[in-house]
Amino acid sequence: MDLKVGDVVTMKKPHPCGSKEFTLLRVGMDFKLRCNGCGHEIMSPRNKIEKNIRCVNGVRVK
Repeated sequence: MDLKVGDVVTMKKPHPCGSKEFTLLRVGMDFKLRCNGCGHEIMSPRNKIEKNIRCVNGVRVK
């Protein structure tokens, strides 16, 4: 999957604040994401994030 820093991704499951949209801050073996709802930043392994992505910049994946 071709993802770049600054892309807005929509996940399958929402963050506890209710938002499903995240902005990519770091791309590599781990992804760093910022929730667009509350601003909370998280880091997670690449395979876990790629599995849960529904849309990238408004374009549906899979």
